[in-house]
Amino acid sequence: MDAIFWQWLLLTTFGVVFLKFGPSAKTVKHFFEGTSAKGKQPNLVVLTSSLIISWIFAKSITNAANLSLSFGMVGAVAYATYYGSFVVAGIIIYQLRTQGGFQSLHHFLQHKYGRGAVYLFSILVGFRLFNEVWSNTMVIGSYFGAAGSTNYIAAVLVFTTLTLLYTLKGGMSSSIFTDAIQMIFFGILLFIILGIILPQSEFEFSSYVQSGTWSMSTGLNLFFVALIQIFSYPFHDAVLTDRGFLSDPKTTLKSFLWASVIGFICIVLFGFVGVHAKLLGLEGQAAVEVGKVLGVGMMLLMNFIMITSAASTLDSAFTSGAKLFVKDLVLFRKVTVRKGRLAMLIFAVLGTLPIFLNPTILSATTISGIMVQGLAPVFLLWKMKSRPIAFHLSVGVGMVIGIILAFGFWPTEFVFFEGQYGDLLSANLIGTILCFLCYTLGSINSNEATANYSVGSH
Repeated sequence: MDAIFWQWLLLTTFGVVFLKFGPSAKTVKHFFEGTSAKGKQPNLVVLTSSLIISWIFAKSITNAANLSLSFGMVGAVAYATYYGSFVVAGIIIYQLRTQGGFQSLHHFLQHKYGRGAVYLFSILVGFRLFNEVWSNTMVIGSYFGAAGSTNYIAAVLVFTTLTLLYTLKGGMSSSIFTDAIQMIFFGILLFIILGIILPQSEFEFSSYVQSGTWSMSTGLNLFFVALIQIFSYPFHDAVLTDRGFLSDPKTTLKSFLWASVIGFICIVLFGFVGVHAKLLGLEGQAAVEVGKVLGVGMMLLMNFIMITSAASTLDSAFTSGAKLFVKDLVLFRKVTVRKGRLAMLIFAVLGTLPIFLNPTILSATTISGIMVQGLAPVFLLWKMKSRPIAFHLSVGVGMVIGIILAFGFWPTEFVFFEGQYGDLLSANLIGTILCFLCYTLGSINSNEATANYSVGSH
């Protein structure tokens, strides 16, 4: 039996086991808030595990490996910098809950900026969740065949369906439950993979650590992009922010801080796979090619770690998508589990369609990241007296700059850095400054604006 048989067996077994043993949600609180059957909130270990594994997705570790293949360890460190998002989001969400009394980001936006801000913010969040579906499932497909091939499409559809089924069963409770298991799997598999690669390598350990050149054109452009985006990027990621309201504020803050440190380390460690591919002179998808070189056993391990990480993010995306459209937007008089499940199903179908258009994996992070740069002043300056126009000006400018860059219309006169991602860094730098200026201008003469930032003050 060839490798593809074992890959299919691995994929189907993974989904069937989670479907069989995953929790079944009976109440709205169980389905949308991830409480246990006895009503208990996730503890520190469970919540931290959920945060880490829901962000160490297939797209993420694939990008880390590929960037390490291109730039050496510089690429891995640059991409791992995005995990600073947990520190920023954790602190702001803690303040929103303890000082403002808000129960969600939508609650805060509705209170301070009105319904229009909630709708615009939801479009950004929805776009992010939409990207999470195709960008993770296409990584799984790449292990079964070339993009567009029968095996590729079949793997994407089977993986999406199996993940959807166990998530429909338990909602957020399923996502939290499986996250804890998937985090254990990921840690063990990462240890095994590095334990195989490094001892058998003909290269010195120093060759891995010292790989790459620390210059702007060879990876540092992306490092500074991440350093700028961590102040806006996390707030449009419902997979991350939804978990900021599941446990008590202190437990949540601790879990966010721990997740930042552990997540950073995990991504850098997985970067060794990409560096190994670079030292061997391989081309293509780093993790896939390394798996092929080291045989069927390693290929299956790589496949399993991708399935584990992709499933953790996909079930979270389905859960957050359902919560966004059924609960956060308040589109229905009554929130029910049935409506949440229907929203998941629609979301899964729409999120799978881009697979047939062969999009680029990394674009799901970098482009959506720059389009939401206007959220930085909205949340970092959340106590500042401001008018609704301040929100719309800041977010609107960020979206316009993101669209200009996405369509390749960013003027070369405003590219200040050489090499790959030089235009992205330039646009982020200019855009962030403009967003803060617009937010400040929109807050001038805000005597009639929301003077009190605490819900409890009304």
